[in-house]
Amino acid sequence: MSRLIVVSNRVPLPDEHGSAPAGGVAIALKAALKQKKGFWMGWSGKVKSEAAPAALIPREIDGISYQLVDLSQKDLDEYYHGFANRVLWPIFHGRPDLAEYTEARRSGYYHVNQMFAGLLKSLLREDDVIWVNDYHLIPLAEELRQAGVRNRIGFFLHIPWPPADILSTVPMYATLLCGLSAYDLVGFHTDYDLSNFNECLEREQQGETVEQRSRAVDENKSRCAVFPISIDTANFESLAEQAARGERLQKAYPRIAGYDIAIGVDRLDYSKGIEKRIGAFGAFLRRYCQRVDKTLLLQITPKSRGVIPAYLAIQKEIAELVGRVNGEFGTIDWVPVHYIHKPVRHSELAGLYRKARIGLVTPLRDGMNLVAKEYVAAQDPLDPGVLILSRFCGAAREMKSAMQVNPYDTEEMARTIEEALIMRLEDRIERWNAMMTTLRTHDVHHWCDEFLRSLNES
Repeated sequence: MSRLIVVSNRVPLPDEHGSAPAGGVAIALKAALKQKKGFWMGWSGKVKSEAAPAALIPREIDGISYQLVDLSQKDLDEYYHGFANRVLWPIFHGRPDLAEYTEARRSGYYHVNQMFAGLLKSLLREDDVIWVNDYHLIPLAEELRQAGVRNRIGFFLHIPWPPADILSTVPMYATLLCGLSAYDLVGFHTDYDLSNFNECLEREQQGETVEQRSRAVDENKSRCAVFPISIDTANFESLAEQAARGERLQKAYPRIAGYDIAIGVDRLDYSKGIEKRIGAFGAFLRRYCQRVDKTLLLQITPKSRGVIPAYLAIQKEIAELVGRVNGEFGTIDWVPVHYIHKPVRHSELAGLYRKARIGLVTPLRDGMNLVAKEYVAAQDPLDPGVLILSRFCGAAREMKSAMQVNPYDTEEMARTIEEALIMRLEDRIERWNAMMTTLRTHDVHHWCDEFLRSLNES
């Protein structure tokens, strides 16, 4: 059987306590590698000196082989913090006003992709299947092809693909587009992303459609398709049930007993709509004054990308907004917004999801958002909570029984929170069952199998 080679920017290794990062992408790809042989290649998280040569560092952890690469500080500044997260990330999330393009950042982005290609080529066997993940490594297949690699190579984008008018604000976006034609298969979360991608190709007159979902560009033929990522549903159901009975949460539950809890869990990012969510929760308390001292928002927001000015600005804005809402409504023994600005163990999150009456997943723009799926999978089947979901994230295309909202509409958000709290048990169960049917049949294993099957057919 062909080996599976997964490549991503960062390899999520366990920390010094043995705990692995609990991000949705990490869970999905580790589940894929558990089924297949091969290795996962990516940045180690360590910084090397500028003079040190690029080299692979092999590791074996929990039955998974890794090939790690240290990056220099210049690489991080130009490739990761620079082009990937100050140019591509804001533009792909509809914020070209936050993009900070420089030629040095573009050059650094391609330099790291060239380095990854050279290191990876030395490890490849003839029948290996390569699965490249996310916007950091868009040019990787083109670099590998130029180095003579003829293996099957697939690419999956974990963030949204923007409309042509927005993508074209990247000064060299036509080059990025052309680079994707070096992949045998390009995967997206939703039909909206695929439609935007095809619009970009047509607008730039790059290649021609040769058959359904296939396009030839400069004699390269590439297929593109939709593969909605998901979670390990069965395992998360079990984790939530166990966590709710765990000693740590059993101590915490009495402190919030009697309150209706709405939970939001997001990495600190301007795309997540956290400030609008907190504003909407304040509007909810203002409009439905009977909910004061009876309802609280638990917002868990680990810090990220703190060296980028836009992230420092949103961190300050959220903290100030939390203070205003708590100052307006809080009492000596109750505050409406519990803001946790650090990571929480995944098992504890699962138990908190189960306890919460409402899951508030309201990004302004998101590729999929696996928190929405985790919240649903964590619920008690006999008394499930209600998912309030932004219509601007990929999960909304699958989870149509969620209460979908426009996160820019504060009044609609406030009304929907109240409607969720008064929803009849029968209606909550009906909505939950519909979403769980999708999650159980389209879990992470289905996502992996479908992508690899399609890649092998390319």
